[in-house]
Amino acid sequence: MTVKLAVICHSGYGHTQAVADSVADGAKSVSDVEVSIINAADISGPESPLLAELDGVDAMIFGSPTYMGSASAVFKGFMEASSGRWMEQKWADKLAAGFTNSGSMNGDKQNTLIEFVTFAMQHGMAWVGLGQMPGNNHSGGSNADLNRCGASIGCMTQANVDEGGDVAPPPSDRETAMAFGARVATAAKRWGTTDA
Repeated sequence: MTVKLAVICHSGYGHTQAVADSVADGAKSVSDVEVSIINAADISGPESPLLAELDGVDAMIFGSPTYMGSASAVFKGFMEASSGRWMEQKWADKLAAGFTNSGSMNGDKQNTLIEFVTFAMQHGMAWVGLGQMPGNNHSGGSNADLNRCGASIGCMTQANVDEGGDVAPPPSDRETAMAFGARVATAAKRWGTTDA
């Protein structure tokens, strides 16, 4: 049985796109999983054909930079455009997960993930967390550890603001994102398709 997974993201400067690509690569590493990446900026309103495409997936992974302690305005546009789907509960029982990136190690990224959780719960979706122990939290740890930001409800990454998306976030964050994508894909296979 093939399951369909979509990564819906917005990236302002290329850093969050790099994370989205890593998440998608991780999901693609799981057999019988079809993965697509959708730019949230391409969903301009409730009649967008991309929303109809999302109706047919089994799992969605939301991704946005954290700007001013919140998801980007572009990503919120996608959220608001989905309100017709909410009215009909078209996405109920699909899996959902999320990731976010900021320039600061903290950057109030937790708030963005909580926005994503709330969004998913309003749609009647089931949430999948990061599923990784925190890294770099003891004297023997390092920035090379997976989950160096210590997240749990979703994937958090950090990118130095003076470096481009080709360099930042660092390899450990990209590996964290890949493992996260694989986890969500595996959960989607276990959960089954929403077509049944």
